[in-house]
Amino acid sequence: MLKKFLDILLGEPLTNEQGCHEKYNIPFGLAIMASDAISSVAYAAQEILFVLIVLGAVAYQWLTWTSFMIIGLLIILTISYIQIIRAYPQGGGAYKVAKENIGIKAGLSAGAGLIISYILTVAVSASAGADAIISAFVNLAEYKVTFVLIIIVVLTILNLRGISESSKIFAIPTYIFIFSMVSMIIYGLFKYFVLNIHPEPMFSIPTKAAENISIFLVLRAFSSGCSALTGVEAVSNSVPNFKEPSQKNAKIVMILLAALIFFIFGGTSVLAIFYTAVPIANGPTVVSQIAFGIFHKGIMYYIIQFSTAVILLMACNTAYTGFPMLMYIVGKDGFAPRQFTIRGKRLSFSFGISALSFIACLLVVIFKADTHRLIPLYAVGVFISFTLGQFGMVNHWRKERGKGWKKRASINGFGALVTLLTTIIILIEKFSEGAFIVTILIPIIILIQMRIKAHYDKVACGLSISQLNLKKVDLRIKYSHIVIVPIASLNKATIGALQYAQSVSENVIAINISTDMEAMEKLKRRWGELDTDILLVAKYSPYRAVVTPLLKYITQIADAAGEDERITVIVPQFVTHEHWGEVLHNHTSLFIRETLLRNNNIVVSTFPYHLPVEDINEVNK
Repeated sequence: MLKKFLDILLGEPLTNEQGCHEKYNIPFGLAIMASDAISSVAYAAQEILFVLIVLGAVAYQWLTWTSFMIIGLLIILTISYIQIIRAYPQGGGAYKVAKENIGIKAGLSAGAGLIISYILTVAVSASAGADAIISAFVNLAEYKVTFVLIIIVVLTILNLRGISESSKIFAIPTYIFIFSMVSMIIYGLFKYFVLNIHPEPMFSIPTKAAENISIFLVLRAFSSGCSALTGVEAVSNSVPNFKEPSQKNAKIVMILLAALIFFIFGGTSVLAIFYTAVPIANGPTVVSQIAFGIFHKGIMYYIIQFSTAVILLMACNTAYTGFPMLMYIVGKDGFAPRQFTIRGKRLSFSFGISALSFIACLLVVIFKADTHRLIPLYAVGVFISFTLGQFGMVNHWRKERGKGWKKRASINGFGALVTLLTTIIILIEKFSEGAFIVTILIPIIILIQMRIKAHYDKVACGLSISQLNLKKVDLRIKYSHIVIVPIASLNKATIGALQYAQSVSENVIAINISTDMEAMEKLKRRWGELDTDILLVAKYSPYRAVVTPLLKYITQIADAAGEDERITVIVPQFVTHEHWGEVLHNHTSLFIRETLLRNNNIVVSTFPYHLPVEDINEVNK
């Protein structure tokens, strides 16, 4: 029943050969990859205005200049990442580029920045999606955290169903958002310029500037608006997820993505100025105010709100695409647990998807789904990866020295300087708002990755047979076995284990540690009824400890064994036919196995005894 339920929930298993169909074409690839980047416009202009609004009406003039600066940076990043796609079609983006052209630690730094960025993409986008819905239905505000957690769980299930199916599910709402935003921008400009309708702002604007304009205020606004550029790196990380020719398709998607960001972010910023949207903490969003100013409470207003909420949720899907692929590449290099490299039943990297959701849910709970508190952590990691990726590409072109390498190196060099300056600005301006957390987390993640790599290298060295002469390896070595069977009582499971033990060796010892003197004496009496020469060692534990004295006794036997002797411990374990029954039983045997496996001279085996169904039915009657 559990298998059938999972098949319904996640879909039927796919064969390895079906993997070629689990890739994106251009329309579906754009829908998945664009969702994070274009959804950022739903809060990027608002974050800029949160900083500038202290200037009063002058804030809207500086919103224009700040938006131009961000759009210029977008163009630089687009050209740079097209070059990364061309040079690294195997994916990995900034991590792969920095690792191969600067060094391992630079690559891990870029990877750590992307890991943090992807996790925050899920937390921020799901929270911002909830904000958009709450803007229209304010009574839902008290249930926001629960609502966001449910959203993440649903997205996890949809992504576990596989690339092909999830892309079809997410394509429709993404394109609804694109067309609704484009329609709003075009009609909003038409209404303002042609119909000459200039609505009053929904909220009052500060009439007196709280502080004078300064370069630091502008830079702070710029750093807040840079969240609009998160997600542009996702295409280069996921090139292998595109159908062939994967490089060409990825580059087309990259260009289309940049065009959409340019139009929607630029258009939204312009409308925010014309319709005088005012950022309100825990109030209607800037996009909501613009849509209300253009459509009032008509059906298009609710379509805008709904599609904005959905695209913010779909933005999480960029992370669900990029994070598992990134962790797969990092895991293949040995810097992440190998579980990240294994494809699930639907050919998706299930472990990466589940890990991403779990950590994002923790952040949502810790920060109470507050988008404004989460965003300062958001852009730092991704801009660190931008910078390292660009510097890595400069070294790549210098080493390759192919045709036109100087031009390409110059493009990436300029991009590296711009993104480095942007990273410094974001770190300085957002440091006290939470960016310092990222500067602490990145070194910790790198240290963990290095420790994982050292562990895998140590294990590989210990298991390697490269120094062995296989012709001289004797697989017929015979050991003398001492078999130990731990028993709690005399039942069908222990009798079966004892029978199996005697088939392995004649030297069998049964060990019982009892906390009840009467139970121990009863066991001895029943043991006497058996026709066996197996030695029973029964020990009374007056302090009610069972596992510790049992392990101690077995270890003593193992330590006393000779070089040609092996201790085999057979642990009886009964198997119920109810899946939930496993929760109620067998925890002691699991602990015994895990502890004994650390001893070099002990082999641990489990003897399963399946409870007969007819016996269970008889008891139920």
